[in-house]
Amino acid sequence: MSRLSRVANQGDTSVRRWLGVLRDDLWTWRTDPLPPSVWLRWVPHGFVCLAAFGVFLGDLAQLHDHGGLSPGLALLIALGQGAAMVFALRHPVPAWWLSLGTMVLGAMAVRARMAPGGYEFTWPWTASGLIAHLLVLLLLALRVRARVSVEALALTSLVTYVLQGLIGGVNYQPTGQAAVPLFAVAVVLGSALRGRREARAELGRQTTLTAEERARRTLLEERGRIARELHDVVAHHMSVISIQAQVAPHLVQDPSDELKENLAGIRQNAVEALAELRRVLDVLRSEHPAPGEPADALDTARHAPQPTLDRLGSLVENTRAAGLTVTTELIGDRRPLPPGVELSAFRIVQEALSNVLRHAPGATAHVTLAYDPRGLRVKIVNTGPTREAPPSPGAGHGLLGMRERAVMLGGRLTAGPWAGKGYRVDAYLPASASAPHASDTSPLDGTA
Repeated sequence: MSRLSRVANQGDTSVRRWLGVLRDDLWTWRTDPLPPSVWLRWVPHGFVCLAAFGVFLGDLAQLHDHGGLSPGLALLIALGQGAAMVFALRHPVPAWWLSLGTMVLGAMAVRARMAPGGYEFTWPWTASGLIAHLLVLLLLALRVRARVSVEALALTSLVTYVLQGLIGGVNYQPTGQAAVPLFAVAVVLGSALRGRREARAELGRQTTLTAEERARRTLLEERGRIARELHDVVAHHMSVISIQAQVAPHLVQDPSDELKENLAGIRQNAVEALAELRRVLDVLRSEHPAPGEPADALDTARHAPQPTLDRLGSLVENTRAAGLTVTTELIGDRRPLPPGVELSAFRIVQEALSNVLRHAPGATAHVTLAYDPRGLRVKIVNTGPTREAPPSPGAGHGLLGMRERAVMLGGRLTAGPWAGKGYRVDAYLPASASAPHASDTSPLDGTA
């Protein structure tokens, strides 16, 4: 007895689950507009509306003239059949319910007026009602999953069987045997077209992803090539410079202190350049690690501290050691700024002083940092050169890089001639976020 009870309970649970799925699929007001055709655009929508008008007129005449219905009831049923077709363009599931319900209402109304020996009416589906429901099922299958279409077809067939096979009538031409196969064809056709449309959309997505992946792979290969060239060429030469600067004092008898200091400065600059180059290489290789290289090593290098204005004093001292007279000025109260502002300000000063060294031999430079409540103003001015500058192999991207840094932060940068043959770089970097308080030590060591 207990086994039978378990089997009955399992069967009851399965029925409830199936009814729940059926309710979720078909008892919905979900909006699912029919998309425009690729080539015909809105022509299918116009065709459906025109067909709905034809179904309305045909059903109205058939129900009133041959079905014996009153003009009002015939108008209501014909209007429901035509409206279901138009409604299916946006709400396919509710439109299917409207079409099926209107058919049942019309079939029962006509059945009440059937009489032996009278006109043999096409029943339970009228010719116009059959066309309307065909289009509704087709529009439904074009938008919903195949399971929902099959459920709608099964319920339509069940209703048709109940009306014609169980309830029945007198003196009519049966249409159920022809209607159900035609409905099945409409569902199969709609599901096939829907599958074809989804396959084309998926192919388009895959094509886009393939193109993006190809572009990304090309970018990574280019970044890897640049990283290899920087490592093999630039890093090698910087290492040679560092070693030669370290060995040079030992090749001269009794080198002067000035010579030792200059060579030490050259070596220090080469070492710092190598460190900066390693950071750049880590960034370039971050998406393309070398075989066997641990990921955490890349992450550590990528997230290493970037230079801030705290290191500006060292930058100025190195520039002075290279032979450029630099004075500095601090206006306002020194305060910590967001990391992006600090880094951009440091890089702008670094690039500007490097340009003075390259393009204005013998000039003097003045660096000004002016703090205000809204941000930081960075100004670097230099006098005219006292001798002709040697040819520079640079590509001229320094000013562009400085301007991009300022614009990236929402600031501005201007650069141009100043005081005759001099030059001025003037940047304003807004501080959009406040930073935590830090020490008040000025980064401008040796302020003039």
